[in-house]
Amino acid sequence: MEPYRLLTPVIGLLTACTTIDTTDLQSTEQLPTLPRQYQETPASGGSAEAITEKWWQSFGNQELDQLITLAAAQSFDMKAAIANVRLAEASVRLASASLWPELQADIEAGRNGFFEKDDDSSEYYAGLIASYELDFWGGVRANRTSAEALLAYSRFDRDILRLSITANVAFQWLQWVGTRERLHIAEQNLDTAQRLLGIIQLRVDAGAASELDIVQQQREVAGQQHIVARLHQQQRENRNILNLLLGRTEDLELHTTSLEALTAPTIDAGIPSMLLVRRPDIARAEAALRSADADITVARAAMLPAVNLGITISGSDGQISQILRDPIYTLVAGLTQPIFNGGALAAQLDAAVAIRDARMANYQQAIVTAFADTLNALNTIAGIDAQRQAQQQQLVLARRAYALAESRYRAGAIALTTLLDSQADLFDAEDTHALLRQQSLQARVDLFRALGGGWTPQYLATNASNTEKNFSE
Repeated sequence: MEPYRLLTPVIGLLTACTTIDTTDLQSTEQLPTLPRQYQETPASGGSAEAITEKWWQSFGNQELDQLITLAAAQSFDMKAAIANVRLAEASVRLASASLWPELQADIEAGRNGFFEKDDDSSEYYAGLIASYELDFWGGVRANRTSAEALLAYSRFDRDILRLSITANVAFQWLQWVGTRERLHIAEQNLDTAQRLLGIIQLRVDAGAASELDIVQQQREVAGQQHIVARLHQQQRENRNILNLLLGRTEDLELHTTSLEALTAPTIDAGIPSMLLVRRPDIARAEAALRSADADITVARAAMLPAVNLGITISGSDGQISQILRDPIYTLVAGLTQPIFNGGALAAQLDAAVAIRDARMANYQQAIVTAFADTLNALNTIAGIDAQRQAQQQQLVLARRAYALAESRYRAGAIALTTLLDSQADLFDAEDTHALLRQQSLQARVDLFRALGGGWTPQYLATNASNTEKNFSE
């Protein structure tokens, strides 16, 4: 009779005696309900664009495209993420190996004899040993399922990092160019303030203005010098952040001096429910949840009987060519049932259930966070675009007011305070105009990021191999 038939009644008895609740231990929490549409939409600027994998190209700047390509090739964080994917793949192969029988060979050679007698003899032994654990309770398969889920988790984590790198490079490059543009405006304003100081000095020399007028304008010049120095510092800090994202220690030569020529894309946000298949962080949280579900099955199986089957085929002889002439085989069936372990296995099961509940909460939080990120980005774009529309008219009026004030001051028709007020308004309006343009473009980067940057589950399947190849070179 085969060994497994002998063990059948014993397994049934031990299973009946095992005190384990085999009911479904999964949590019953409902996923967050998303609204049918977003409350805010970007200001109309043409037909909305569908998000592609290279979403940054919609800004229409070749230098930005080159920087992101460079960051993708040089990022040390990305290389580490690719290595983690390979580690997870190895873990899947390791878990899958348990589903197959284990076979090993044993070969021995020995020599026997006495020191004082010349009657030495040789003895050779060879054997094959096969063993296999029957997966009655699905624990081994569940362990492989958990490893596969963690592999998906590592791939999603890699895609999250890729999106983060591209979005951060785009955001910081916009910050750098915007600061460079504002610095140029501040330097022009400084020149204007110094020119006006010369005009006031001429009026003081002619007795048409007082020493107080000189001091007031000198204060304005000093204020502009302070702004220029601060923007220089910000630009250096932005450059250092870019170098870090690019994995460089030396500055990369950048040529873009203004954001004026960049396109501000109108982005198709879709409907909120689409976030569930557009965000790699949601997919990652779901993969972690699947792994936790499988781990519960593994923990349950550890509390139930384990059945191992084995067969050994061996032979021995004084001649190596004859060792398997009359082989001996041995069939073995073993059963192991945990009886007392101080509650360790029950604690492992409780821990697995707790981890699963925590990952369910993380999954729910990822969905809520995705919706909040998208809503915030849409709200920011709508608000900044409305501000830009009003501020554009403010800038036009500030330029006109300053031109009139300077002309009238030259003619002696107004006091210096009126001219200084017009000058301050103009400087502030020009800086705000450049800053709002920068923030508007950066808000669109945030929206691209919030919507997943063109990521889909199909993206993983079609681009994983190419990505890993590029980063391994």
